[in-house]
Amino acid sequence: MQLSDYTKEFRKNLNIAYPVMLGQLGHVLVGLADNLMVGRLGAAPLAAVSLGNSLVFIALSLGIGFSFAITPLIAEADGSGDIEKGRSYFHHGIILCGINGILLFLLLLLAKPLLYYLDQPPEVVEYAMPYLEIVAFSMLPLMIFQAYKQFADGLSQTKYSMYATILANVVNVLFNYLLIYGIWVFPELGLEGAAIGTLISRFFMLWFVWEILRRKSKFKPYFVWSKKELFNIDIFKKILNLGLPTALQMLFEVAIFTATVFLAGLLGTNQQAANQIALNLASMTFMIAVGLGVTATIRVGNQKGLHHYKDLRRIAMSVFLLVFIIEAVFAVGFILLKDWLPTFYIDNAEVVLLSSQLLIVAALFQLSDGMQVVILGALRGLQDVKVPTAICFVAYWMIGFPVSWYFGKAENMGSMGIWMGLLAGLTASALMLYFRFNYLSHKLIANKPKEIKTETV
Repeated sequence: MQLSDYTKEFRKNLNIAYPVMLGQLGHVLVGLADNLMVGRLGAAPLAAVSLGNSLVFIALSLGIGFSFAITPLIAEADGSGDIEKGRSYFHHGIILCGINGILLFLLLLLAKPLLYYLDQPPEVVEYAMPYLEIVAFSMLPLMIFQAYKQFADGLSQTKYSMYATILANVVNVLFNYLLIYGIWVFPELGLEGAAIGTLISRFFMLWFVWEILRRKSKFKPYFVWSKKELFNIDIFKKILNLGLPTALQMLFEVAIFTATVFLAGLLGTNQQAANQIALNLASMTFMIAVGLGVTATIRVGNQKGLHHYKDLRRIAMSVFLLVFIIEAVFAVGFILLKDWLPTFYIDNAEVVLLSSQLLIVAALFQLSDGMQVVILGALRGLQDVKVPTAICFVAYWMIGFPVSWYFGKAENMGSMGIWMGLLAGLTASALMLYFRFNYLSHKLIANKPKEIKTETV
């Protein structure tokens, strides 16, 4: 094939991806707003946000990863024109995500005492405790929101969850401002105010997406509820079989990033604050790749439903090429702006210097990080989740974490060594996942020698 066979898909890829990018970026911007406003309170409160969110992000990865199972099922049903099947997946997905939200809330409450045993700075732990309690409760509305979001994404209608997330960020910033600093009639709650702002914004986000989807004609056939449809054990099993491995994939990746928070905490408060700044910046560029990963899931799932396997591979490769180009631009940007970006977070010369050093490594793993999440999305569209889960475990915890642990010690490379482990794990993941997709896509084409030529979805 010629290069134009791939680049001609860029426009369609971006049309689907950009609302997801902005929506996913919105989740990170909630943390960014907390970091920027809390950072003015000092290094210890900023490190406390990092520590508290380290457990929240683990729970979040499980919940969001599980909800990702809804998208390829909806996309395949949509590709084959089966509304009834899509409706059943949607309804069962909402129930399972609601149950998941309750379980994650309880899990975070039970895990809270762990912070006392992780050898973290005592003042940071004390700040983190009330923050964690409040943010944990926001798992309930957030997980139900994810069910609606992944359902709409599966129908290639990605803009509505974007609207919800952007407006929720406005709500979050407003209540952060009022409650952190005690503006007008509101009490000055500091770190707890940031947590309450997050909680309010996530309830608003759920209400908004429910209100807008149920009113649109595209979604009305899916909002017809039937008691009989709600308890199909086979559908529950199918979502669980896709959702649990997908949740583990995200858990393995998020957990190694979370481990950097604890490893940085062993080096001191300033190192932990610097680690949080670099993580937050890297997370924002990562969400661009996540948007393209969802695009890969949707478009590969559509082509799977149509049994157009040559187009499936070509479209997936076009997404891979697009994310490579975009992440290369971000890598250059991180290197050029490494001394300037951290100053938005905190006025502490040592923290800014440490952050700028970490951004050099973050620039290097932009390509690997972007590629691995998009290839995972394509494999999810093929409903291939078990082998990729094993790949993620090997890459992050048998390759990446040992490097972070050894080189991240103060007598070795310190914070830079921690992030070298991230680079090793992400690169290994990207390479192994690509080999997996390459094998499966060629196998599908080989097993279907004659493909009907139609317009791609």
